[in-house]
Amino acid sequence: MATALASGLIGKRCAASDIHVIDPDEPTRDRWVEQGASAAHAADALLSERRVWFFAVKPQVMAEVVRQCRPYLRPDTLIISIAAGIPGSALSAWLGSPEQPYDRVVRCMPNTPALIGCGITGMVALPGVSHEDRLCAEQLLGAVGQIVWVKDDAAIDAVTAISGSGPAYVFLFLESLIDAAVQLGLSADQARELALATLNGATQLASLSPDSPAVLRERVTSPGGTTAAALAVFEVQSFKRIIALATEAAARRAGELAREFG
Repeated sequence: MATALASGLIGKRCAASDIHVIDPDEPTRDRWVEQGASAAHAADALLSERRVWFFAVKPQVMAEVVRQCRPYLRPDTLIISIAAGIPGSALSAWLGSPEQPYDRVVRCMPNTPALIGCGITGMVALPGVSHEDRLCAEQLLGAVGQIVWVKDDAAIDAVTAISGSGPAYVFLFLESLIDAAVQLGLSADQARELALATLNGATQLASLSPDSPAVLRERVTSPGGTTAAALAVFEVQSFKRIIALATEAAARRAGELAREFG
């Protein structure tokens, strides 16, 4: 995700030389340096010269990473976290203290279509985030897709379940549709082309149409026709219920991560 953000930012929102990367992996650092950024294996004084910090690490190591970076924190530093499950309250306590938390923090959840500039990011701001900070965060994350502000950490967990994990659900549907097409006698190339174009066209239509997905579905479905036969199977197999259970599991896991690592 850090790579996706950098691809969106460099040349659009900032120069590569404005970016300083902390990463223990040498090949990763080398790739950043090749783009024109600076890089170090551990937190260093250059961090204090950067007004915006992105924490793009696994939740399991977030507390330790914050501890290493904290000595270089300035009062005007804007923190943007994309770590799943780590609540803003934990971040602010780690950056400051339980008695005096540092709450200039934006917690967000982007998704992998950011790699091609088509992502969407859910964001929540802690009380210390100013209007100018919000605009800054919007401009930065907006470089890789759309922005949706939500009210609290629970809503970010919901965003994680829907759009953060959502691409995997779509890829599974695509995979299944392609496999089914092959079983019906189409070639693998034909199956892929048909499935991708169908999904892309349907989502574009849903995005551009003033009608709800339910209305659009009904327009495709002739009584007693082929679509009705397929949808009847989805209904018998409780397709909507499966989606609900899956997203509930993802949101629940996000909450568990908060309790484990926050």
